[in-house]
Amino acid sequence: MTPARPSIRSPRHRAFTLVEVMVAATVLIFGVVSVLMVSQRGLQTLDSARHLARASQLLQSEMERLRLMSWAQLQALQDAGGPATTADALPAGYSFSRDIRDIKANMKEIRLSASWQGYEGSPHSVRLITRYGKLGLNDYFYTTN
Repeated sequence: MTPARPSIRSPRHRAFTLVEVMVAATVLIFGVVSVLMVSQRGLQTLDSARHLARASQLLQSEMERLRLMSWAQLQALQDAGGPATTADALPAGYSFSRDIRDIKANMKEIRLSASWQGYEGSPHSVRLITRYGKLGLNDYFYTTN
């Protein structure tokens, strides 16, 4: 029995071809770009959630302050107009508005709104609405855009 001879391959058969390297590089580039895009979208979502939470907390605080007012105090506030919130330091980049209007005898509707520019520059807003009755008060509604 003769020993098996090791096969001698030419150097051309030992390495990857240029096409194989290009395909692998393309797949790697697509993977890296996908990871970067997902990371950017995640940061945008996180930024939106932070702004929404901050604006919602400020609006809820203002709504609770208004709900504790008497009918006469709320009527005086409606007649005077005035600032949208009483917070000492409003965050930069937010705009707030308050609208108090009569919807029928002995009932007012209070609308508080906040808006801001998102991470990507798109507008965002949140709104709280309640009805304030002279002899009682309903809960408020919460909406976002």
